[in-house]
Amino acid sequence: MKVKVLLVDDHAIIREGLRSLLEKQPDLEVVADADDGRRAIELVRELSPDVVIMDVTMPRLGGIEATRQITGDFPAVKVIALSIHSRRRFVADMLSAGAAGYILKECLFDELVQAIHAVSEGGRYLSPRITDVVVDDYVKRLSSGDESPLRSLTGREREVLQLVAEGKSTKQIALELHVSNKTIEANRRQIMEKLDMHSVAELTKYAVREGLTSLEA
Repeated sequence: MKVKVLLVDDHAIIREGLRSLLEKQPDLEVVADADDGRRAIELVRELSPDVVIMDVTMPRLGGIEATRQITGDFPAVKVIALSIHSRRRFVADMLSAGAAGYILKECLFDELVQAIHAVSEGGRYLSPRITDVVVDDYVKRLSSGDESPLRSLTGREREVLQLVAEGKSTKQIALELHVSNKTIEANRRQIMEKLDMHSVAELTKYAVREGLTSLEA
């Protein structure tokens, strides 16, 4: 039986390139692709893929929060992060969100295939460089008790924070998340209180630093 794969990346050329290569593998099937985390969640619900190849930084809903929702609601689905980012914060947050693998976009295609097979069989896969990052992060957490304030936010608050940082108005965010303007205003107040920040500029800078969004998104 073929392993069903969903590709998630906001760059069409990457999705098309990966699809072309993966479809040449006799035991893999690309069932769909998505350009943001929100669409990825919809496709997981519709198609029940075995493995999701997930970019980390994307507009609307990034890979970290999308992974958290997918692994929470669909525990049988395995997520592999495929990213340009090797910084420990991105790696730690993706693994904490439930990703079973993390590889870098600079890797060879054979490594991605190896990762897909590993996680689809119930294992984990980390690029060699990422393994070093994970070990270093573990040691630092043991010694310093480091904890990102981002983890104090709920899933909905992280979604709102990303959309605020991407320049969306209260009305636009409310429409996208299907809630009232008052709910979004309350979410934003709560976010500012939890992060001890007092302006959209501060929130935006923080969201970029923590990998929720990027200046290019």
